[in-house]
Amino acid sequence: MVCVLFSIMKAERTGVDIPVYDLSLIRDLWEGRVKKQKQRQKKEEERISQSALAKVNQQWQYRIACRKLKSAEVLALQCYLDRSCDQLHTLHTLHNDTDTENKKFIFELNGDKWMKLPEDLQFMTYLREWHIHATKIREIPSYIEAFVDLRVLDVPKNGLTRIPVEIGKLISLRELNVNYNKLMSIPAELGECENLERLEMTANRSLSELPFELRNLKKLKHLDVSENQFPSIPICVLRMENLKCLDISNNRLTDLPEDIDRLEALETLFLHRNRVRRVPMPMTNLVHLKMLVISADELYSIPSKIVDSPDIKLIRLYDNPISAPAADAHEPDAEAQDQHEKEFMKTYIESLQDRDTQPMYTTKVSFSCLL
Repeated sequence: MVCVLFSIMKAERTGVDIPVYDLSLIRDLWEGRVKKQKQRQKKEEERISQSALAKVNQQWQYRIACRKLKSAEVLALQCYLDRSCDQLHTLHTLHNDTDTENKKFIFELNGDKWMKLPEDLQFMTYLREWHIHATKIREIPSYIEAFVDLRVLDVPKNGLTRIPVEIGKLISLRELNVNYNKLMSIPAELGECENLERLEMTANRSLSELPFELRNLKKLKHLDVSENQFPSIPICVLRMENLKCLDISNNRLTDLPEDIDRLEALETLFLHRNRVRRVPMPMTNLVHLKMLVISADELYSIPSKIVDSPDIKLIRLYDNPISAPAADAHEPDAEAQDQHEKEFMKTYIESLQDRDTQPMYTTKVSFSCLL
């Protein structure tokens, strides 16, 4: 409009004839084109929304948007999109850590009403922790290999009969708990979880050996294989150079390996409820050892350096057996008894922490007593 007026004014000054068009025609033509363009866009949007790619596109848009959101906003949006979470008894939450980088998404499932995992779980590959307790789920699905960010796999008391070989793909895994299941073996692929720091396999009852490939767990610090059928400390365990705590109590050990001093970083060793008769001299080379708990029923030889050391808490237990027949490992009473024993040991050991040296007397303890 301004340009047209300027041209008219210029024409009056110069005396040059310039044609003047009807501006309403130009406006109608422009508005018509805009209207047709909007109609084409609307039809395209409807076509895309009805296509099979709509959901994929929505997910990508969601991922792009998440990069711009704060952690709390991401959590709220995720819970909104996954409306089935509440029905599946899942929990998505963030730890109250000051460092937002350590906040995790968590999946929880509890109770014997669960016979299988929710189907939607296989698509939640952003999860970093699984906590599945006391269900009737017998297998860990093979699609777990897609959960490359998983750091904690906590699946006790489910009656699991096997661990899938795909677990070796979980390179971010830090903790694995398969206590109180029915495992008969451990896959060699677990040795590929090179960042594993804590491994618990208590009371699977049929476990009697571990694959040699587990020697590759160089970052493992805590290993609990108590209440199984191990006749000796597995060779792979003796290669875990950073192991600090080993609980191999309540197994079938009758002796200890002469090269036990390979465990140079070991600080705590639980050997009680076994039939160990002698402690080999190389154990005195474990300079970081702070606590040794061992049954004294059949023990006849132990290095004086360990007995007299003020830096080692030596606890010798006389295990008074329970007269009642042993219950099945997966019965509630058996699990309660096992838990009671562990709590008793923890309480007793904590009572020694303030002492400068280990007790000079022999400790007699009955695991069947009630506190």
